[in-house]
Amino acid sequence: MDKNTFTGLFLMLIIIVGSVFLMRPTDEEIKREQLLQDSIALAKTAPAQANTITSNDTTTATNAPLQDSVIATGPFGSAKNGTESLVTIENELIKVNITNKGGRIKSVEIKGEKDYTGKPLILFEGDDNSFGLQFSSAGENVNTNDLYFSGPAQGFQVSEGDSSSVTFRLSYAGDRYIDYIYSLKGNSYQVGYVVVTKGMQNVVAPSEKTLTLNWNASLTQKERDLSNEQRYATAYFQTAEGDVEDLSVSSDDKEELGQTKWITFKQHFFSNSLIADQHFNGGNIAVNTVPDLNTVKSFEANLNLDFARQDINTYPMRFFFGPNKYSILKAQGYGFEEQVDLGWGPMTWINRFITLPVFNVLEDFNLGYGLIILILTILLKLILSPLSYKSYVSMAKMRVLKPEMDEIKKKVGEDNPTLLQQEYLKLYKQAGVNPMGGCIPMLLQMPFTIAFFFFFPNLFELRGESFLWMDDLSTYDAVVTFRPIFGFGHISLMVVLMTIATLLSTWYNNSVSGITGQMKYIGYFMPLIFLFVLNSFPSGLTYYYFLSTVFTFGQQFAIRQFINDEKIHAKLEAYKKKPEAKKKKQSGFQKRMEEYMRQQQAAASNKKK
Repeated sequence: MDKNTFTGLFLMLIIIVGSVFLMRPTDEEIKREQLLQDSIALAKTAPAQANTITSNDTTTATNAPLQDSVIATGPFGSAKNGTESLVTIENELIKVNITNKGGRIKSVEIKGEKDYTGKPLILFEGDDNSFGLQFSSAGENVNTNDLYFSGPAQGFQVSEGDSSSVTFRLSYAGDRYIDYIYSLKGNSYQVGYVVVTKGMQNVVAPSEKTLTLNWNASLTQKERDLSNEQRYATAYFQTAEGDVEDLSVSSDDKEELGQTKWITFKQHFFSNSLIADQHFNGGNIAVNTVPDLNTVKSFEANLNLDFARQDINTYPMRFFFGPNKYSILKAQGYGFEEQVDLGWGPMTWINRFITLPVFNVLEDFNLGYGLIILILTILLKLILSPLSYKSYVSMAKMRVLKPEMDEIKKKVGEDNPTLLQQEYLKLYKQAGVNPMGGCIPMLLQMPFTIAFFFFFPNLFELRGESFLWMDDLSTYDAVVTFRPIFGFGHISLMVVLMTIATLLSTWYNNSVSGITGQMKYIGYFMPLIFLFVLNSFPSGLTYYYFLSTVFTFGQQFAIRQFINDEKIHAKLEAYKKKPEAKKKKQSGFQKRMEEYMRQQQAAASNKKK
């Protein structure tokens, strides 16, 4: 073997080995292919006759008809009548009841959770919910939700690393049928769901390229305040590009879908989701508010499944039935955590990368959630204290200048506001004071304050947690209830305390700032408005606002002790005496404001002429 031949064979060996290594499937692809092959094998080897079905202590055995069911009363005619029975599958987290009518999940219980009445929390149940395939066959519209499947004699219970599955079959004739395969693993909120069609290529109308998977759900009230629960309930979905989008929460809404990875019917603290291993090929999704008492909203989704004209088609999917806890949703993947509304713009980033991680660290210490909110408030005030100090110093400078501003007002008069503002700006420039110096630090603090407005109402961890007299931090604390008047049927003690604290803080600020006239009373209106606006908001949120107000008042009082108005006045007078060259330059805002005032004064002078 010459050198060139050896080199060529050696390079070919490297290419083959490298190709095998680089092109090997990932673990996720292997698992998906295994699930697909298992489903196909099950469809091929499952017996032609139906399994025995059981409901409570009554067992009814039904054999799949060997004759074509069209002979009965149209497509799937033999499946149009039957007796409904249930099979239960469960693990440590969820309990799922599956009915042979429609072969669908009839109800789901979240273990360890209660609704507002103290009963076990059922995500959905009853005949107001439907789920099934829709297609045309032999000139009829078929909806599998209305047909009876054959199913297993009993369900199962799994835990830890165990898993199991059950199969429900809708027979058309002998070797032509539709299988629904449900699987469940221990300690999981996901229910595996695989649809297998066998021999249906000549049953489904030739004109149809897709099967429609229809899901309707009327979700009932889980929390104390129905209107508040409706405020957060809507539908979500993820596009093929990975973008998570949602429908309106304030009105009825419908959205046409392109290729979609998953959809969710979301309530305030719990979600019902369906995830495709590949994608749903279009469809639509809708959410509506219904007038029924105790119903939060109704949802509907129509999802297209591509139907190939072949003997076996397999559609692997998964349900998610679980709480809207950020960490749990994030563990599901596919951007599920984006269903938790953490605000918009900078508020989202503050909550996601600052507030939530700090909250999780504090939670690891097994502190009560009332103490965690207290510590979060203290940490936030400490972080923002430099801005608070700068804002208060700026306001102190304006307070010191007030006597001079009053003198200017006497000289100029109030009939020429443009000239008056010009003279004020001259004074600010001479004293080196920025009139916006107190506002800018306050504006920089606003995103943090608003971020908590989104954080606490959407925090699943507060659900059912008590503190002091508040029995549930995720809803309002009703210390007094009465017949509703203009929509108000209770009084929240925490909101009352928050309002009182805000009024006292406003009074203190007015007394030290020297505000007079109408401005002195404007600050008292906002707390009174919030008394009504926040009355039905979660007590965890109003508890935070109460603490924030108290700490802000304490912070201002402490800073006041370190600020001497006489020293500030002396510094301002010293600054006035400085040569212009040594004075700091005007800010861009001050320059623009001064130029604007000159233009207004010139325009006013021209009008008089």
